[in-house]
Amino acid sequence: MCSFEALKDGRLDLFDVALMNDYLDLKADNEAKIAKWRQDNER
Repeated sequence: MCSFEALKDGRLDLFDVALMNDYLDLKADNEAKIAKWRQDNER
């Protein structure tokens, strides 16, 4: 977990935040695709 303090003191910058945001978007997309695949392939 990242702290707000890390943003304030420069250990994290906007690039790091954008990278984490992209990861979360990708994770959500993958989970949705898996759920759809499971639903489409239920017997």
